[in-house]
Amino acid sequence: MSAEPVLLSIDDGVATITLNRPRARNALDAATLRQLPALVAEADRDDAVDVLILTGADPAFCAGLDLKQLGSTGDNFRAGDAGDAGDTGESGNGEAEGGRRRGPLPATAKPLIGAVNGPAVTGGLELALACDFLVASDLARFGDTHGRVGVHPGWGLSVLLPQAVGIRRAREMTATGQLIDAPTALAWGLVNHVVPHIELLPFCRMLADEIRSADRAMVHRIFETYDRVEEVLSGAGWEAERDGNRRWLQSGGLRSEDVAERSSTIIRRGSDQL
Repeated sequence: MSAEPVLLSIDDGVATITLNRPRARNALDAATLRQLPALVAEADRDDAVDVLILTGADPAFCAGLDLKQLGSTGDNFRAGDAGDAGDTGESGNGEAEGGRRRGPLPATAKPLIGAVNGPAVTGGLELALACDFLVASDLARFGDTHGRVGVHPGWGLSVLLPQAVGIRRAREMTATGQLIDAPTALAWGLVNHVVPHIELLPFCRMLADEIRSADRAMVHRIFETYDRVEEVLSGAGWEAERDGNRRWLQSGGLRSEDVAERSSTIIRRGSDQL
């Protein structure tokens, strides 16, 4: 498999973007955080593309920020976020001018399907939440460990997770750091579909073909309206998260030595849950 941290393939109007650090469970290092938004933007600009699919190379969707890099150099925390607007890493709001907020991803005009093939944890959960809707493999797991890592969310978790599962379930996920399985995610409204692992990408491709058979210009226009409605309903929530993130940074923010100390415990705990 290619050494590139993110892969882009385009086939018959559908762009598949694949996180490609399987040995690191597709954790987000600085190189990935630079390449991922660039490839998403490239696919969104391509007139030959109508639908985007975001997935990970097995066995994981995304384990969040790479804790090894976070606990050493911290380069991934400072890596440029979506839109390259001057904010950094999870401290950024990921908002592109004139478009929907997508955490680490740029705004896109075209539908973005998240194909969650395995664990999606913390920043990986935020990455999944940034998609328009989600299809989960039966091997998928979802969790929020911001409170265990010691990093304040900045990619929309405090807005998007309660929207998906309700505030009480979101609070439980954040407070406990426990992973939920795919059937629970479906019952809670976090994902739209759960399919056998081997059928994940074919099923997403079938949905993409259904989208392509509609009036694509009208789908894009209605999605733009969805974005405007969400801005009215949730704009203050995004600002509240940004403010909480700023205040956390001002009070001392990330301490690499703390992350390094906690990372082995967090990784071991996650492995035990899987």
